[in-house]
Amino acid sequence: MKPEQSQPVVPRVLKVVLVEDKPDVRDSWTRLINSLPGFSCAGSCASGEDALRTIPSLAPDVVLMDIFLPRMSGIECTSRLKLLLPKVQILILTAVEDDELVFMALQAGADGFLLKRTKPEDLRAAMVDVLGGGAPMTSEIARRVVESFRKASRQPRETVRLSAREEEVLILLSKGYANKEIAEHLSISVETVGSHLKHIYEKMHVRSRAEAVARYMTDKT
Repeated sequence: MKPEQSQPVVPRVLKVVLVEDKPDVRDSWTRLINSLPGFSCAGSCASGEDALRTIPSLAPDVVLMDIFLPRMSGIECTSRLKLLLPKVQILILTAVEDDELVFMALQAGADGFLLKRTKPEDLRAAMVDVLGGGAPMTSEIARRVVESFRKASRQPRETVRLSAREEEVLILLSKGYANKEIAEHLSISVETVGSHLKHIYEKMHVRSRAEAVARYMTDKT
């Protein structure tokens, strides 16, 4: 009797949905996503309204969201989509480096930012990063995020009181550690890391990893 052979593990293809109103840009980005190893464009939407109707049933891993959409903006769509799918990772695509818009998108729950001129290999790296718990941003956008928080920090605001463990989690988060890496480093479960992050967000009055890191970096400067 032959021993049973284990079936090879086939890596799951990660699903991406694109929200972009310009047909030519939508087509080129769809082709680009499909050309990236391990990723597939599961659908594309021409508006925020279409995205809210379509994306929940597609259950994507990542949403690439244009910030400028007709009628409903990408920022408003991000906020509403996060209520429907809290775990979906949303990367904002923008051609304009506007720090105010970046700040608003962070408040809406965006998980990272990319300029539309991003190279294909950098796009794939950013999607891998955000799925691993990171908060990808171009250096230009990261600088503008910090500048936005510096402006806000000049205004009187309440002192954030984190526990020692929450402070440790936030420090590792600011160094780019993913949830699993934070858990291993602190010898706690991934679920406990998630619980700490939830409390950190509540205390700091932020809605995303990127926003928490940006505020932490600003407070330390």
